[in-house]
Amino acid sequence: MTEHTLLKKDLFGEIRKSTDDGEVLIVRDSNGASRWIRWLARLLMRREARALAALADHDGVPQLRIIAQNLLVRSYIPGTPMHRSKPSDPAYFNAAARLLRRLHGAGVVHNDLAKEPNILVREDGSPAFVDFQLAWFATRRSYLFRLLAREDLRHLLKHKRTYCPHALTQRERSILSNPSLPSRLWMQLAKPVYLFITRVLLGWADREGAADRGDQT
Repeated sequence: MTEHTLLKKDLFGEIRKSTDDGEVLIVRDSNGASRWIRWLARLLMRREARALAALADHDGVPQLRIIAQNLLVRSYIPGTPMHRSKPSDPAYFNAAARLLRRLHGAGVVHNDLAKEPNILVREDGSPAFVDFQLAWFATRRSYLFRLLAREDLRHLLKHKRTYCPHALTQRERSILSNPSLPSRLWMQLAKPVYLFITRVLLGWADREGAADRGDQT
């Protein structure tokens, strides 16, 4: 890899944008992670690798290039994060919903679509999803998988409500108005702890701690 641009450095290590033989790549490197959290950084890389391996050759998601003990390399997707591009075309959200169905059909739930920087508007106007650290690959569609898949969809619909509210269907409005029990428990009990850790301890002060990590994390 011949060119490197540091996108983020924190307790989990470094994220770099690199160029290798003309291909632009995103590199996660946990070698510099704090000792007490290095195991978690490695765990998250393995989770991401499993999800990306299940999505090999799928358009609209990064492609896995290398996975090692302390290193994950994936393809770079040119595009603008949702919070900057502010998509208002219903066709974009329809395409994003189709992409999400393809993910779920491949046995992958993203688990982090609440963060707008994880959703891109590509140069041709189509959607892409990045940052699969919290993604889960499952070999069967269990109750938990279906529950998490519904949460993926609900988070996507929340963004649609923000940028394209006139295009929401009655079914979509119903999904938005009926969060699952785990989602309600998360908002009431777990999210305050999450925000304390990410914003106070880790210093992420943006929308749920994502926008300061670079356009593609």
